[in-house]
Formats: sequence, structure tokens, C-alpha cells
Amino acid sequence: MPRGEKRRDQISAVAEGVFLERGYAATTMQVIAERAGASKETLYRHFGCKEALFSEVVRRRSALMMGGEEGELSGSPKQVLLDLALNLLNFLGGADSICLYRVVVAESPREPELGRIFYAQGPGRIIARLSGYLSQAAERGELRVGDPDLAARLFIGAVIAHHQILRLVVKATFTEAELLIHAMEAVSLFMARYGA
Repeated sequence: MPRGEKRRDQISAVAEGVFLERGYAATTMQVIAERAGASKETLYRHFGCKEALFSEVVRRRSALMMGGEEGELSGSPKQVLLDLALNLLNFLGGADSICLYRVVVAESPREPELGRIFYAQGPGRIIARLSGYLSQAAERGELRVGDPDLAARLFIGAVIAHHQILRLVVKATFTEAELLIHAMEAVSLFMARYGA
């Protein structure tokens, strides 16, 4: 990894911790620079502004949820969907994920751009990537999907809605076996509707 890219990743990781600790509004580029051992000029050179830095934090998290950096999803629909479902459930179970979600929900009414950034770089990015895969699977005859974007949204909702609500309001925890059963059932429902 080139040195500049490595430094960018380090700063992004530090920024994530600061956003989680202080919230979006109370986080400044100065605080992030101090924690990262960098100058504000370095932060501005890499990211341009606080919004772009937050966008990078969310983009990195969504890439992790998808199992890695950008690129085409590959494999059978059942396997791709199961892997994605388990990644989402496991990732969303982390305290940092719930904390970041709470930050966005709490601060979006005052900072509407924050909500738009979060959706575009997080859920919107995941849905777009899954939609692209579903479209290709339909072209290969593996699925019957007329509206890949709708199918992607429905699948993501089936996977995370219940668990996310419980984790937000009652701090529920789930065993690996429970997550696997939930993920497999979500895939089965999807395949019953869209399977070739």
C-alpha cells in the first residue's frame, strides 16, 4: 500500500473513533489531527473537509460489511446472499456500529447532510452493489429479478430490521447459531420469491 494511502487509512481509523466518542457536531478537524498525530493541513489535503472525512469512515465500514473493498460479488446467489447476511448481522452487532448509527440518527435533524452522507456511503452503497450482482445473476438465468434495486432493498431489510431494532432499544445479543438461522431463513425467503 502506498505511504499516502496508508496514512489516509490511519487518519480515517482515528477519525472514526473520535466521531464515535464525541459525535459528529462536537468533532473538529483539529481534534482529529491531534489524535492522529498529524497537522490540520494533512487532514485537509487527504479529505478536504469534515464531511468528506466522515464519508470515508462510513464508506470503509460499508466495504467491510460487504466482505471487503469494492469489486464484483461472485458465487451462487444462495452463497453470496448468505455471506452478505452474516456479514451484516455480525457487523451490526458491534458496539461501534450501533454507536455510529445513534450518532447519525441523533444529529441528522440538525445536520441533514450527515444523514445523506451516511445513507449514500453506507446502506445506499451496499444496496447498489447487491443490486448489480442480482442484475447479473438474472442475466445468467440464476434468478428471476425484474427490479434488482427493490429486491436488494427487500433482502437487506429482511436481514437487518429486526436485529437492528432490538440492538438499538434493548441491547439484545444473539448467538452465532441464531444469526445463522436468521440469515438462512432470509435467503430462503428471497430464493422462494426470486429463485430461477
